[in-house]
Amino acid sequence: MLQLVYFARVREQLGLESESLSCPAGVVRVEQLIDYLVTERGEAWRQVLKAPNVLVAVNQEMVGVSASLADGDEVAFFPPVTGG
Repeated sequence: MLQLVYFARVREQLGLESESLSCPAGVVRVEQLIDYLVTERGEAWRQVLKAPNVLVAVNQEMVGVSASLADGDEVAFFPPVTGG
């Protein structure tokens, strides 16, 4: 089971804060998870999760879309963060 968490604008655009998802067969990397979610849920999800600036963390560590996933991982999606 993967724990998916959506933050800030990503949460607002998708209308979802978090969810548990059984790890789909063949999904072993973040990019495959994104592809799965887009295929299952449609255009709005594609626009949000495939945006060039969306950030991803696995188990609270920033990763790229080629990062590996394992059952029990927490995957967080969020927009770029600015500070000052």
